Amino acid sequence: METSSVLSLSQLSFFLPKPYRNKAYPSWPCKKPRTTQPTRLYCQKMYVPGFGEASPEKKAAKNLHDFFTYIAVRIVTAQLESYSPEAYEELMEFLSRHSLNDGDKFCAELMRESSRHKGLAMRILEVRSAYCKNDFEWDNLKRLSVKIVDESNTRLMRDYVVETSPTKESEK
Repeated sequence: METSSVLSLSQLSFFLPKPYRNKAYPSWPCKKPRTTQPTRLYCQKMYVPGFGEASPEKKAAKNLHDFFTYIAVRIVTAQLESYSPEAYEELMEFLSRHSLNDGDKFCAELMRESSRHKGLAMRILEVRSAYCKNDFEWDNLKRLSVKIVDESNTRLMRDYVVETSPTKESEK
């Protein structure tokens, strides 16, 4: 004796409910799940834990910001060395006493050192801005970053395979 049952499509578990659509932002790729737990956006990109409020891109931007200060100081010292040896010596003496790890802190301290140092700090700020906006090759940064990561991954995987693969001498 055969028994048959008919299930409606809505009763089948492999049919998922319609995805949540945010009507205010129809092109927004992320959606918030409706839970009582802490809110986390689920996006198409990887979730990177441990960065607090700042994204990895924000951290990279801060590092680039400090790097641009370093570049600007190098440019200004090279300019001063050729046309103002006295200002060059003052800046080099200041550099020997202050760290360039935090670009904004360095410039703030330079501004407060003396009126002459204030002019040097303003010049560094101008060069930093101009270099970032006009001279830094952003496309080249992305291309080189991807290239370095790919080459490094390939080298590490190749080295691992060579280390873990049996050689002809070990088979004898």
